[in-house]
Amino acid sequence: MRIVAVDDDALQLELFKRAIESMGHTCRTHLTGAALLKDLRRETFDLLIVDWQLPDTTGPAIVRWVRENFDSKVPILFVTSRKAEQDIIEGLESGADDFMTKPVRLGEMMARIGALLRRAYPAAKSGPLEFGPYRFLPDSRAIEVNGRPVELKNREYDLALFLFQNMGRLLSRDHLREAIWGQSADVISRSLDTHISRLRTQLDLRPSNGYVVTAVYGLGYRFEVVTPPATDGSTAPDNGPPASTPSP
Repeated sequence: MRIVAVDDDALQLELFKRAIESMGHTCRTHLTGAALLKDLRRETFDLLIVDWQLPDTTGPAIVRWVRENFDSKVPILFVTSRKAEQDIIEGLESGADDFMTKPVRLGEMMARIGALLRRAYPAAKSGPLEFGPYRFLPDSRAIEVNGRPVELKNREYDLALFLFQNMGRLLSRDHLREAIWGQSADVISRSLDTHISRLRTQLDLRPSNGYVVTAVYGLGYRFEVVTPPATDGSTAPDNGPPASTPSP
């Protein structure tokens, strides 16, 4: 998972980063709200960690901005020295999902992060996964469309499953590359585009099948459900013969 944290204490951020990476996640850090918001405008993340008092803004202001500008419900955890009941209420009412106070107990923070991620992104159940006409078979890493097997390469299967499991989310290019090729992989942008294009063709991703993958200029891709066009063959209603022209 991709996690981003903002705090005005660089040493605190380094502790967060080490703890989060020890859990197997990636972590980006920022010292100001402006730097975080700039990152959020071009990247996507699975969880945000927000301090309350920042050099240029406040944590609640950031949380409200995120909730107003992003349609996905990314989990947000406040980690702050503020501990009054009214602060906790304000933090949660601004849109955060959880709240913990400093000094940070890293074990507790890691447990809270794990709980938030499990709730937001539940693990896939064992056995086939079905999305409309699409059926994923994890054990054999195979996929069927309307009961017909479709041959996909390993990366294509991983990318297709990741898109279906993150339906409706806007996913940045870096997010997709890290999820499918790994953090250290040197993958050119064209390779991702080629895989997306092949999936569109191989899986017949179009409105008539109820699913489309759309490029979002300058950011990444969004995979979403759409309403198939009507195919009932209906025609315009018959209003009877045209009115006769009066005789001169």
